[in-house]
Amino acid sequence: MKILKLISLARPKQWMKNFFVFAPILFAGQFLNTGLMFKNILAFIAFSFTSSVVYIINDIVDREADRAHRKKRFRPIASGEVSIKEASIFAVIIAALAVLILIKLNYVFTIVVSVYLVLNILYTLKFKHVVILDVFIISLGFMLRVEGGAAAIEVPISSWMILTAMFLSLFLAISKRRAELSAPDNDNVENQRKVLGHYDITFTDQINTVAVTGTIICYALYTVSDKTVNTFHTENLIYTTPFVIYGMFRYLYLLHKKNLGESPEQIVTKDISLIINILFWFLSAFAIIYKSKISGIL
Repeated sequence: MKILKLISLARPKQWMKNFFVFAPILFAGQFLNTGLMFKNILAFIAFSFTSSVVYIINDIVDREADRAHRKKRFRPIASGEVSIKEASIFAVIIAALAVLILIKLNYVFTIVVSVYLVLNILYTLKFKHVVILDVFIISLGFMLRVEGGAAAIEVPISSWMILTAMFLSLFLAISKRRAELSAPDNDNVENQRKVLGHYDITFTDQINTVAVTGTIICYALYTVSDKTVNTFHTENLIYTTPFVIYGMFRYLYLLHKKNLGESPEQIVTKDISLIINILFWFLSAFAIIYKSKISGIL
């Protein structure tokens, strides 16, 4: 059915990346505030619709390159199942829905989403062909999600949290590049993505070492920073760090030993060990941050 192809074109599976918008409300101690949570959900939907518009534009621009890729050639536009005109109309409809949601939120959030949209369009047209800058733009997109989540509910955000998001997203982006380089049909790699000609596995591994180290250190420093301790009145958040370390190491294992990483959302949703680890991290962080509120309810 055509409608299913259009939905596939919007890539709803990729929307899980937008869960980064919920980080500020969790670490602001407002996760149980229904009013703010509603705004955060609207922010999530707005980012999801906006990212879908970007994906459609990307698929239109990259349709020829996608046809040379072992998996991307099955995308609706590359395969010819959805025409450029149909995709363009669908993108306009999704954009209109995003605008309707933005009206419900404050202007700062609108600015953040607008910057995200413009930056990703520039990425699609130019920046994704520039070595190193390509992964930094992807990383900035995740940082904007975190900033957007904070802006939507008007809460301050820790600099350490922003840095953690930056290093984590750099890790995911460069891991994707490494997975593409180590793919079975990497002889055709430059036709699939031109910038890959400037990378090699050794180089991506070196960058990943820095990204993993940065993620772990920045998160650990966030948990023990004066602002965090004063906000939650506890130093116990440091005990959630082992889950972060395990998660990074598990992802590296899947990347190096299982040749995964080209699709981060599939790893996060299909690897049982990683799912359990993320669940334990969330539950432990939630219990530590909301201990007093939970005790009051009980």
